[in-house]
Amino acid sequence: MIRSLSTLIGCLLLTACSSMSTSYQQPPVTLPASWQQAPSGGTTLPDAWWSAFEDPALDALVSEALARNNDLGTALLNVRRAQLLAGLADDARYPQAGASAGGQTSRHVRGDTASTRSYSLTGSVSWEIDLWNRLGSSADAARLEALATQEDYQAAELTLVGTLANLYWQIGYLNERIAASEQSIAYARQTLQLVQVRFDAGQGSSLELAEARQSLESQQASHVALLQERVEQRNALALLFDGSTPVAFAEPQTLAQTVLPEVDADLPASLLGRRPDLRAAELRLRSSLKSVDAIRASYYPDLSLTGTLGYASDRLGEVLRNPVAALGAGLTLPFLQWNQMQLDIAVSRTDYELAVVGFRQSLYQALVDVENNLAARRHYAEQEAMRERALEAALEAERIYRIRYEAGAVDLQSWLSAQDTRRTAQVSLTETRLNRLQAQVALTQALGGGVAQP
Repeated sequence: MIRSLSTLIGCLLLTACSSMSTSYQQPPVTLPASWQQAPSGGTTLPDAWWSAFEDPALDALVSEALARNNDLGTALLNVRRAQLLAGLADDARYPQAGASAGGQTSRHVRGDTASTRSYSLTGSVSWEIDLWNRLGSSADAARLEALATQEDYQAAELTLVGTLANLYWQIGYLNERIAASEQSIAYARQTLQLVQVRFDAGQGSSLELAEARQSLESQQASHVALLQERVEQRNALALLFDGSTPVAFAEPQTLAQTVLPEVDADLPASLLGRRPDLRAAELRLRSSLKSVDAIRASYYPDLSLTGTLGYASDRLGEVLRNPVAALGAGLTLPFLQWNQMQLDIAVSRTDYELAVVGFRQSLYQALVDVENNLAARRHYAEQEAMRERALEAALEAERIYRIRYEAGAVDLQSWLSAQDTRRTAQVSLTETRLNRLQAQVALTQALGGGVAQP
């Protein structure tokens, strides 16, 4: 019997020499040779890419958020958990040891005899021989998942900083809009007073008086809406800091009009190595492939070795003398469950193929994101110059309409319409400046953030 078992174990070990692991090959993807919208020259952003905006207040906010944000803390805990699970999976590949000790005292019920004492000490070792690399594949899958969660943390950090920067500029945009709205409301009151004076002098109509009042009330209503939006943006920003923004935080009152640096987009082929979400997706793809190997290997025979070493005596000093040992081996044959094995392997293989499709889709979407934001950055810069010229023209037209209205050459509605045009031009210019800043952030995120300096 022992000879037969030894022969079987030897055959299994020889068979196991052929690896059960499937080698990973990156899914075939078609990448363009270069970006269509890439600028002629660009700057490689530093790892702390937000510092390129040269805004000390923004830099301080980012540092505070990286230390206090709950979502980032959760991502860090997920990294730790995945690392612990990877450690458990790797530990299962090695022998597992255990030990126990005990003592007992007994006495007859009648109590007329001496008590009897006995002691015992037992040690045990068990080891599953990983013939088909099932444990190895499971450990590799867990290790790759742990690496993927580290990339998740980097992606969460990139998202956090981008969200914070957008909220920071959104508040600056609203503060600028609110200041302009207050000036426009003051101007609308002056207009109403002028119309009232003309009406009292018999030079204006009640229709013009109503139109002036309507313009003032509409602007005041829009002003209240801006105040509400600013409250919401402030609360959204506070949420990034565990409910309260730093005490020393000074809101931007206007949008910075600094020259934004051209970003070096490198080549499309480099995108996979730059974006943490894509790196995480590929790591999980490799982990899924290892899981397929582990499931397939689980239906091959398992060989477990167990050993015990122990002694029992009525004298404590003899516990470690003349121990008794036992060695055993167990062989299970799960491959007899043929139908279940085929179904499980098919399911795991389908999961892997779904992961391949998801990975390729994420990569192609990343390429689109970069192209869109490269174009947006250039187009918003062109729009800003056009909006500035449009505002200059609107201010001049409004000035002329006021002179002509006071001279009685045009009606009030023409002047009010010119005021509306000027306000719209102001809003459009401010929105374009906000869009430029946000497009810069979106481009940086699409490229995977900055590059760590050597």
